[in-house]
Parts: sequence; C-alpha cells; structure tokens
Amino acid sequence: MLDVLLDLEHQGWASLCDSTGADFYGRIMTDDGVMVLANGQVFDRQAVIDSLNEAPPWRAYDIADERLIALDGDQAIVLYRGRAYREEPEPAFVALMSSVYTRQGGDWRLALYQQTPVPTQT
Repeated sequence: MLDVLLDLEHQGWASLCDSTGADFYGRIMTDDGVMVLANGQVFDRQAVIDSLNEAPPWRAYDIADERLIALDGDQAIVLYRGRAYREEPEPAFVALMSSVYTRQGGDWRLALYQQTPVPTQT
C-alpha cells in the first residue's frame, strides 16, 4: 500500500513541477477534500484547482522519511518530509507532509493533505 500511495505523491509533485497540478489534484481529490497549507490557508478542492492554475512551477522536489498508517483496507495516511525548490537562489521549502487517502470506486482519492513547515536551522 505504501508504494502505491507514494507513487501518487510523486505524481502529484511531478504535476506541480510541470504545471499540470490543477488537473491532477482536480482528478485525485475527493469532492469534499481539503488542503491545509504551511501558511495556514485551508483550500477546498475548487480552491486548490484555482490556485494551482496560477501557481509557479516547482523546479525539483524530494521525499524522505516515508511512513504509512493503514487505517483499514480503504483508508490510509502517508507521512513524509518533503523538500521542494522553485528558483536557484530561493531556499528550499521544507515541510512534514501528511496525506489522507480513501479508496472510492476502486481508486485511491486524496481526502486531506496537510503541510507542517520545518523551521530553518541556522
């Protein structure tokens, strides 16, 4: 299950890098799904789609320290440390990510995504 859900996370990040995130998250999110972003904003599915149509692409990303919490056969949480980069001089965006998935009609759908920023270490 972890491999399948991590593949979806990678597909999501790849879509944010190639500016197809609005389409990807429009398909994968549940109708009542939400994203809680590092800046404190909470977006419903339509707000995610709208914001991603305007967002600049990420240049690169990586995922580390992956964990799975299987709630049952049709619900699971994926946790990881994500690091993403926009332009060269900008520092990386680093956050702990959690994605709650539910299986609907045989497909995994994203019900909740949350970012918790990791403070910069000096």
